[in-house]
Amino acid sequence: MSTKSSHKVLIVDDEPDILEILNFNLTKEGFETRTAENGKKAVEIAADFKPNLVLMDIMMPIIDGVEACRMIRELPGMKDTYIIFLTARGEEYSEVAAFDAGANDFITKPIKPRALVSRIQAALKRNSTSPKENLKITFKGLTIDRTSYTVVHNEKPIVLPKKEFELLSFLAQNPNKVYSRDDLLQNIWGSDVYVLARTVDVHVRKVREKIGDGYISTVKGVGYKFETEE
Repeated sequence: MSTKSSHKVLIVDDEPDILEILNFNLTKEGFETRTAENGKKAVEIAADFKPNLVLMDIMMPIIDGVEACRMIRELPGMKDTYIIFLTARGEEYSEVAAFDAGANDFITKPIKPRALVSRIQAALKRNSTSPKENLKITFKGLTIDRTSYTVVHNEKPIVLPKKEFELLSFLAQNPNKVYSRDDLLQNIWGSDVYVLARTVDVHVRKVREKIGDGYISTVKGVGYKFETEE
């Protein structure tokens, strides 16, 4: 029998049978769970429940999963919550839209419950043990503080979701070194999560939108680097 977990999981799907199956398996593994049948309800529950992980379908009534993900990311204290999309939609644009909204992972149905539980446990372990070094990087009006997971640009606080922050801070800790998309996927997302190389492009674009184009440069045909004057 599984012991009680300290982790909280919000399960969101408009199909009652799927909600029941997922809730049963996660509860059996000791997770504290809540369920929602649409994106609007998910946002409302997330604001109060403060889950460590959200498992969410894309195609749902009232508010779809992508928009709900974006809204959850804007809730206080939810920028580090791990969000996984679980959906039957396998088109590439769905995956790009999911990561663009702030998702951490994307799993295509069907998946066996035990395999899904393993993915969730691995994600939560990785999320809780991500290194937060006592390190502050300052360059050209940009300050990245890994101890508080904060970014300040020209004295203005910038809110970055967890993966965007980790991407920026990883590149900034290794200035002028070029990393391929595969290198960045390995270092930021890990080897046990399947995501497209295009995911890196999406995250770089989002970071640039928030801090400007003068920091992360593209090395055509190779990858990205944090550009300094040295």
